[in-house]
Amino acid sequence: MASMLLNSMRSCPVSPSWAVRLGARSLSSTAPLQAQVQTKSKKTLARPGVKNIVLVEGVRTPFLLSGTAYADLMPHDLARAALQGLLNKTAISKDAVDYIIYGTVIQEVKTSNVAREAALGAGFSDKIPAHTVTMACISSNQAMTSAVGLIAAGQCDAVVAGGVEFMSDVPIRHSRKMRKTMLSLNKAKTLGQRLSLIGSIRMAHLSPELPAVAEFSTAETMGHSADRLAAAFGVSRVEQDEFALRSHSLAKKAQDAGLLEDIISFKVPGRDIVSKDNGIRPSSMEQMAKLKPAFVKPHGTVTAANSSFLTDGASAVLIMSEEKALAMGYKPKAYLRDFVYVSQDPKDQLLLGPTYGTPKALERAGLSMSDIDVFEFHEAFAGQIMANLKAMDSDWFAQTYMGRKSKVGVPPMEKFNLWGGSLSLGHPFGATGCRLVTTVAHRLKKEGGQYGLVAACAAGGQGHAMVIEAYPQ
Repeated sequence: MASMLLNSMRSCPVSPSWAVRLGARSLSSTAPLQAQVQTKSKKTLARPGVKNIVLVEGVRTPFLLSGTAYADLMPHDLARAALQGLLNKTAISKDAVDYIIYGTVIQEVKTSNVAREAALGAGFSDKIPAHTVTMACISSNQAMTSAVGLIAAGQCDAVVAGGVEFMSDVPIRHSRKMRKTMLSLNKAKTLGQRLSLIGSIRMAHLSPELPAVAEFSTAETMGHSADRLAAAFGVSRVEQDEFALRSHSLAKKAQDAGLLEDIISFKVPGRDIVSKDNGIRPSSMEQMAKLKPAFVKPHGTVTAANSSFLTDGASAVLIMSEEKALAMGYKPKAYLRDFVYVSQDPKDQLLLGPTYGTPKALERAGLSMSDIDVFEFHEAFAGQIMANLKAMDSDWFAQTYMGRKSKVGVPPMEKFNLWGGSLSLGHPFGATGCRLVTTVAHRLKKEGGQYGLVAACAAGGQGHAMVIEAYPQ
């Protein structure tokens, strides 16, 4: 697909100056953080006979570079902190929630159902069921939409959803031969059998199996795939660095302006209180240009500076039926409206989830791109974002790969990820989805918009998109 894309994108109906225009806009980090959206009188997306489901509150721990202040914790510690933060912020009774769902990617073997362990640790009633889901980088998206499904089906009225990822301490396994030997040792009945098994161990058996952010079906790392995708769409190194710089600059301004109000302070045992993300580091194009390619060497364009970094963090949201929220005295933040999950070829289209998901979510909601006031897309890599924006702006790609008559269109950059994104704020795999949804709700209120769109890619060639509607002020 790569060669077809590169050749065709050069001749497809994308304006030749697209890259220049986007590059110029991507540097517009000096634009006001709260762009005043001129809202029209738009219809609500409420439907007769369909239950309104609302986001009541959303919180997250500070997202930290792995190996820093959270290094000595466990995943359930972070998830528990997020849940306790949600309890404190909402003052909801610990037995008023019907269900708890958490998303995570790399599971700690001691707490495989991290949702249950975190809920018990946070003090929720032991009568509240909890389960854990995994769907790569959209795991907490899946947790939230599972909550929506439970409420829509009438099974629950109030569900807590969230996500956690802890990259400071990931499971490292013995080799398979060593594991088999150790299991056999456990079953050995005589000293002779044990000595025979111990004698069979070779140095090669001691080589550990390290976890990798790679596709099982293709054995390709996500960074390598992002580099190929950027090349296929003709995304330059400069464009990627410009977008990454934009993300960090906007995140720093949002942080300094106190706009990241979903963050809850967390007292790390044995350390100081952590109250802000520590991966926001605006640099310069000159400094970023000095970095070498991280995956495709020596000619790749994806570097440490234009990629999201390994992050520790957790998030949590309280989702309710509107009726229940109002009965309990809450003022909801937003309506959670139509959503879709998509899936495509993990070899050549691993990171194109937003391109495939966006038009489907908009169609379900009866909206167009021009109706959306706030866009929050997951930034796995700057090249991935740029490739998606080019694909979304291409009639040729829509017709050739998506079976659509025309392109969906590119989000205006003055509405796009204005408070930074995963490149700068961090990306705890299982927790990012809740951050995206909560940010949309906060931005809609701050900017006076009515509709927001969340979109994200995920390993396995999957993706998610959701329409969010502001709650009437």
